[in-house]
Amino acid sequence: MTVTDSAIESVHDSVLACVGNTPLTALGRLFPEPDVEVIAKLELMNPGGSMKDRPARYIVESGLADGSIPRGAHLVESSSGNFGIALAIAARLHGLAFTCVVDPKATSANIAILRHLGAEVDVVREPDDAGGYLQTRIERVRELLRQRPDSIWVNQYANSRNWQAYYEGTGAEMSADLVQAPDYFFAAVSTTGSIQGCSRRLRERFPGVRVVAVDAVGSIIFGGVPGRREIPGIGASRVPELFRPEEIDEVVHVDDVEAARGCRALLAAEGIFAGGSTGAVVAAIAKKLPSLPRPCRIVTIFPDRGDRYLDLVYDDDWLSELERSRRSG
Repeated sequence: MTVTDSAIESVHDSVLACVGNTPLTALGRLFPEPDVEVIAKLELMNPGGSMKDRPARYIVESGLADGSIPRGAHLVESSSGNFGIALAIAARLHGLAFTCVVDPKATSANIAILRHLGAEVDVVREPDDAGGYLQTRIERVRELLRQRPDSIWVNQYANSRNWQAYYEGTGAEMSADLVQAPDYFFAAVSTTGSIQGCSRRLRERFPGVRVVAVDAVGSIIFGGVPGRREIPGIGASRVPELFRPEEIDEVVHVDDVEAARGCRALLAAEGIFAGGSTGAVVAAIAKKLPSLPRPCRIVTIFPDRGDRYLDLVYDDDWLSELERSRRSG
């Protein structure tokens, strides 16, 4: 078979090269009001199942290129699941060892995926004084670094390459694909890397866009009262070093029940099977819409898939128990 000069094959050299170029979709069935347009970037369509594929690839490949991550290094990171999975993929393809420090809130599916990808999984079980596990996970990371002097902490909460990955990736793609300016950009927060990288890029082209952070009830990122949170991947029990509050215009807090209901409403209306932080974004938009001026154009990010949350937000017994707890105060 002869291939002519005009025939160009589009074949990537690895699954990491498939990260990015995720589509935008309108959510007209979920938000059918006149003069309202809600557009979501489906980061859940990245090959590892989440937007965290972007910083994992960017941090590892940039580090290997400049020598800050030596060949054959042992990476260590604290993660609720998605970033750990993305790092495990990158580590496997680049011949790096990887230990992921998780906590009991990590889903069984995420832990299984991590182990199948060859990651060592280290589980902390002692909660921190803010009602979560992040601080104890980070302390465990520091212990591992002391035990393994040749290991490297990725540190997504302080690593500037985290937000840069979204600035160069997700944010750049949204800026290029959108012609009409959005009025609002909604994004869930945890490390704050995605909201800051994307908003910085969006504001270069659309300077009038207002940035709305979606945080979990019980998270302390914006100075809230610490409390118990069941859904991983949104909120934090410590303030990330990357956080720049002056770059965020508003914050909407969403509890676990609202996030789960948001997931289910999205699935019923749009057929999009998404994770807990996506449900929180859906709930936050629904909360804010009545007070927003018309016409109104909103762009947002759907961070991850729903198949890893079958035993959480899509479990009827789990949701019923949360609803009972909320009613009892």
